Amino acid sequence: MKREAVIKVGGMSCVRCSAAVENALKATKGVESAEVSYANGRAEVVFDDSLTDLKTLEKAIKKAGYSVLEDVRNARKREFKHSVIMFAFSAVLSLPFFVMMALMIFAPDSAAMHLLHNGYLQLALATPVQFVAGFRFYRGAVHSVANKSPSMDLLVALGTTASYAYSVYMLFSGGNTFYFESSAMIITLVLLGKTLESRARARTSAAIEKLMDLAPKRANVIRNGVETEIPASQIVIGDIVVVRPGEALAADGTVIEGATHIDESMLTGESMPVSKAVGDKVFGGTVNGRGAISFRAENVGSETMLSGIIRLVEEAQSSKAHIQTAADKVSAVFVPAVALIALVTFGASMLCSLGVSESLDRAVAVLVIACPCSLGLATPTALMVGIGRGASMGILIKNADALEHSCKIKALVLDKTGTVTEGKPKITAMAELSNSYEAPLRYASAAESPSEHPLGAVIAAEYKGELPKADDFVSVTGCGITAAVEGKSVAVGKPAWISELCGKELPKSVFELSNGGNTVVVAAIDNEPALAIAISDPIRAESAAAIKRIEQLGIKTVLVTGDNESAANAVASAVGIAETVSNVLPEGKVLKVKELREKYGVIGMVGDGINDAPALTAADVGYAIGGGTDIAMESGDIVLVGNGISAVPDAVALSKATMRKIKQNLFWAFFYNSVGIPLAAFGFLSPIIAGAAMAFSSVSVVTNSLLLKKTKLK
Repeated sequence: MKREAVIKVGGMSCVRCSAAVENALKATKGVESAEVSYANGRAEVVFDDSLTDLKTLEKAIKKAGYSVLEDVRNARKREFKHSVIMFAFSAVLSLPFFVMMALMIFAPDSAAMHLLHNGYLQLALATPVQFVAGFRFYRGAVHSVANKSPSMDLLVALGTTASYAYSVYMLFSGGNTFYFESSAMIITLVLLGKTLESRARARTSAAIEKLMDLAPKRANVIRNGVETEIPASQIVIGDIVVVRPGEALAADGTVIEGATHIDESMLTGESMPVSKAVGDKVFGGTVNGRGAISFRAENVGSETMLSGIIRLVEEAQSSKAHIQTAADKVSAVFVPAVALIALVTFGASMLCSLGVSESLDRAVAVLVIACPCSLGLATPTALMVGIGRGASMGILIKNADALEHSCKIKALVLDKTGTVTEGKPKITAMAELSNSYEAPLRYASAAESPSEHPLGAVIAAEYKGELPKADDFVSVTGCGITAAVEGKSVAVGKPAWISELCGKELPKSVFELSNGGNTVVVAAIDNEPALAIAISDPIRAESAAAIKRIEQLGIKTVLVTGDNESAANAVASAVGIAETVSNVLPEGKVLKVKELREKYGVIGMVGDGINDAPALTAADVGYAIGGGTDIAMESGDIVLVGNGISAVPDAVALSKATMRKIKQNLFWAFFYNSVGIPLAAFGFLSPIIAGAAMAFSSVSVVTNSLLLKKTKLK
């Protein structure tokens, strides 16, 4: 049976390490696919559990030289702390070399200069740096070679070892030219870069950490009539949870007592509190206002909406966009190519009679400056920040491809009911079409009572008396429903469908009810049209402004609905949509998406995540408006938790800003290497300067990604 697993991986130092873990997992029998993210240390694996299991996968990771983590947050804190300690250790021992370099310029004949130039003193200082502080590079180099995935650790290990070994040879052979300062200071500078990078990478995951911190650790529940404070993890479905003013909710559920206002900004991005009373849904992690409420827990632990959001964001941050895949392919051949360039540089320099020391200097500089960390970090860090920012705005981006494609949308298909409109229709008029039955509304309401369609729910709620039971309920997609009520055959649906079903033409009065954009539903009893119902769905307050912003982004909008032409045109005219397609079944929406793709290119689709699921899947980017429902989480590529289309232009603008950052990062990553390698090869960069440039190239890329948090979306 196919299974999916997420494994937290530790010990990766660059993007080539993630490739090594990926290769190790893919080589394991039973693994169908594996994707590993260096940026956030996650391995997502699909495997056949009849051929392998989770322990075997973890063994494969450990055999490749990496660790399996239980708590990533604490592991990253330990990693950062260890990096700081190793950098401080290396920096203290390397400080005399820095002083020596300064004295070489300002006081070359001083006593201190002569003391620091002593080869044995330099050996004593450089050796702990090389083999204690630099041990991580040797370990990483060995693992990368063993996994046939050369990494930046290999370049650092080769470069510093060459400098150190040559210096040792010169010392014990009577020479006086040493490169101990190069090996020590390169390691120190690279460690500084890794420390800063580790700190910056942790900040890219701030969105996840903030979401995790929203869930309270403890909660008050009523059991056996007694209120007790328990750990939030011990809440079970059915518990009555008491929430006082200012407290965060520990689970999802339904209010059974009290009224209040709740801050749901962590879900929707909206700052205004939402009023809650008996019967309303509440969600874990949201913050109660001044009122006190009690609610019955319905989703707890990993099943809460907050946990679902965290999973979505983590999965999205781990996914790879097409542009990242291209960068990974470059990284795969980059390290071997650089090693070859360094070897050629050394040989060419020797042929030019520059001597061993100068030739080695140039080769080491090439090895060090070319470390591909910035290239490996360029895309994933920007994606992580962009997806994290989206989560804080109530825009849940489910994969990197959705974020990448969102900025390329040329046309946007919008569903009407529940998307452009509120999805809370109201009955505005009714007309009896037959005198055969005294109360046709009673039969229509009873027949619609099992229906999940929004219009069906309105009809079912209209009859205020007790409803008889509906048997043999059948939903005919895009048409209506049929049921048996008290022995009578009842059908409720579109006028054209009812007319065809009954074999009779409907009076003009039925179609006149659709004036003003009303949706008309007809109920037939025993194949006799009995009642026409006019239903109106109010337009969302933000729809017109959102459509205007979407059009300003150069995206054509098209309203596609199963409703009648009059209703579709009325809504489209009110919000500023030029093109409408009405009376369309779900499969018709899919065909329209395909038609528009041929005409315009990349197509987006906005729907409520239920009836629009086929079209959401067919579109290049599906935006599901679901108000946080489980169904919305499953449909579409981007979930708009705020329950309105105003987030669509924000999602497009976020996509554009993120892709700009990725392109900037890739430019600078390639710029550092394309300029730095030739300069190093021709002797214009010393190994120490090369080490500093390499270290800060990675930091600059991550820092540029972090600026996305403050970028104004247009």
